[in-house]
Amino acid sequence: MALGVLNPQVKNSLSGSVFFDRGSIEEPPPPLRSYLCLTIFTCFCPAYPVNIVALVFSIMSRNSYYQGDHDGSRRLGRTALYVAVASIVIGLLIIAISCIVHFTTGDF
Repeated sequence: MALGVLNPQVKNSLSGSVFFDRGSIEEPPPPLRSYLCLTIFTCFCPAYPVNIVALVFSIMSRNSYYQGDHDGSRRLGRTALYVAVASIVIGLLIIAISCIVHFTTGDF
């Protein structure tokens, strides 16, 4: 009976089950990417109007994520990231220009 015919019950259990129905399983929501820590870090940069805008976009991203608007949250989070990076670059430029002006004037 090694090569015998399979029992119909075994054949039905192999074909699929109610527990493995993929149509009823919800996909988990995408992860939250609001870049809040980065935007809080940028608040210490000397480009104040720009980093406040990044913080506002980050908070708006978190609010829209918790309201269920995942696409809007992703868009606002990406905008917060771009504005935060711009704030860091502007802040580094301001610091570099201040140092250059301070150390080239000769008045230490």
